Amino acid sequence: MRKKNASKESSSVPVKDTGIILAPDSQRVIVRPHIPFSESRVERIISRVLSLNEADIKKELKDVLGKFSHRHYNFELLLERQFDSVHRYMPSDVLPSRERRLLIGSFFLAEYSFESAALFNPSIVPHPNQSGLPHSSLRFIITLRATGEGHISSLTFRSGCIDANCNISIDEPHGFASTADMKANLLYDKTCFARKLYEMGLYSDFTNTIISSLSDEFTFDELMEKVKSYIYNHQPLSQTDRLTSDKIQWLAQCNYEAHFDPSVPLSERVLFPLSPSEQNGIEDARFVLFTDNDGRKKYYATYTAYDGKVILPQLMETEDFEHFKMITLNGSAAVNKGMALFPRKIHGRYAMVSRQDNENLFLMYSDNIHFWHEAVPLMRPSYSWEFVQIGTCGSPIETEHGWLLLTHGVGPFRQYSISAILLDKENPSQILGRLREPLIHWTETNRSGYVPNVVYTCGTLLHKDTLVVPYAMSDQQSTISLISLSSLLEKLLQGTSWTDV
Repeated sequence: MRKKNASKESSSVPVKDTGIILAPDSQRVIVRPHIPFSESRVERIISRVLSLNEADIKKELKDVLGKFSHRHYNFELLLERQFDSVHRYMPSDVLPSRERRLLIGSFFLAEYSFESAALFNPSIVPHPNQSGLPHSSLRFIITLRATGEGHISSLTFRSGCIDANCNISIDEPHGFASTADMKANLLYDKTCFARKLYEMGLYSDFTNTIISSLSDEFTFDELMEKVKSYIYNHQPLSQTDRLTSDKIQWLAQCNYEAHFDPSVPLSERVLFPLSPSEQNGIEDARFVLFTDNDGRKKYYATYTAYDGKVILPQLMETEDFEHFKMITLNGSAAVNKGMALFPRKIHGRYAMVSRQDNENLFLMYSDNIHFWHEAVPLMRPSYSWEFVQIGTCGSPIETEHGWLLLTHGVGPFRQYSISAILLDKENPSQILGRLREPLIHWTETNRSGYVPNVVYTCGTLLHKDTLVVPYAMSDQQSTISLISLSSLLEKLLQGTSWTDV
């Protein structure tokens, strides 16, 4: 983190620049698998290591440990785990020493600088731990999209505090970085799983046979055992059934749990893509602290899973930022990017704002947070700075005057800016106010970067009368600005209600 020179924002509503800069750091690295696609190559690499005598093994391993062990937690455990992942390529009659196992594992790993290219599109929520703070202070978590080699996006975290005078401090990240462990055998809900398969158009004897043979809750291993049994009993397998088999496994792998060791500090946790749908990125997580009707609280985040070709809307759940559950969002309205969940139910139903058509804003309702079928138009572009498209900038914030929703607009030369609207508290389809000009726009000091002329946020935080707005500059680095809520509401409430659609 560093400070930047102050700059003016383009709005008649006062916007205070904190000068905070969250910049990418190429020195922060994680370990990821580096395994050739060719099985024969894997076997040859292992064979070469097996050809070394024990003295050479100790020498080579000492060299690897000397160069890399100080850069990663539990480094030898990482090597051991990677050996386990390629163990099946070993000759069956060979029992390697621990040193040889560790060295073999090292040949199938690589360091990855996960935020070397960009640290952007932040979201912000209250921290689950508010203990030990001075009066009227608030601890928060900022989540950021981190991008490295190959434009693979992951999710990283920062913590900080805002005090009674709205001074902000950001905790410096630790040097280490660690990825989460995937829970291999979580329980799946049969009804939800079946609904998604049928939604994907997988109506067949194959699908029906598999579903009917499963318990109401089942594990991944149980599912794959049923699939293997069907394939064994229906040889030769048709092309359609082979595709269905692949899709069933794909869907199961898209729904998973990720866990961090509690000893790993928040700033060292990296949610790196773990499922096939995410292999090119976990993008633009919009976090919200959700309060259910019974008062229980949970963090949700809508995000975009990207496999290099297809985007898939997903939902992330956590209570402590240590344990995460990733679940597919389903239904005809769960499409496109930019979904943002309201922080509570409205009239007993979940609600979201989304962009269904790459252009306009829509309001969505559902009785089930995982399935969305209702979407009605909410707002369309009206001003030149948003003529190309509009979208959300995170979840709505509840105020005494209504739901405050920050939006983004895209104008000429693909300029992105941030604005705001106010929605009726009981009937969010009614727009009570809308800024006629951007709230935050790029400046000469921040317009250059990976994607020029862009400011963008995935979530804001309200502290007393201050709106804390972290936002990305040119898809490369992020900053934080402060806005008076009362001033913004006063501006939004000038004039009469809107009829926009």
